[in-house]
Amino acid sequence: QVQLVESGGGLVQAGGSLRLSCAASGRTFSSYAMGWFRQAPGKEREFVAAIGWNPGSTYTYYADSVKGRFTISRDNAKNTVYLQMNSLKPEDTAVYYCAADQRLIVVVTREGLEVWGQGTLVTVSS
Repeated sequence: QVQLVESGGGLVQAGGSLRLSCAASGRTFSSYAMGWFRQAPGKEREFVAAIGWNPGSTYTYYADSVKGRFTISRDNAKNTVYLQMNSLKPEDTAVYYCAADQRLIVVVTREGLEVWGQGTLVTVSS
């Protein structure tokens, strides 16, 4: 089972950009679908983006609230998944969590999703 460590959070002004990273342990990273979720104060954790991978194909999914602004990507050689966040808004303020499962549907739906990172805080000031 992989272990996940997020980094890259911080304070940014509205309209700015941040790139989050999630480093995974283990030698089978490429077999895992990866996802980003976020939890704002007083709110439930919500899906942000997910990425699956097979040789020759990459699959990405996004929440409607971040489409066109956020981009998820992965570097299997570095065992890392990224979340590039552009045009940030104050409502993007949250703790962002990385998650992993060998099935993309599990990452997208959160049904039975068990592998999580510790989270990294993103604060967007107005």
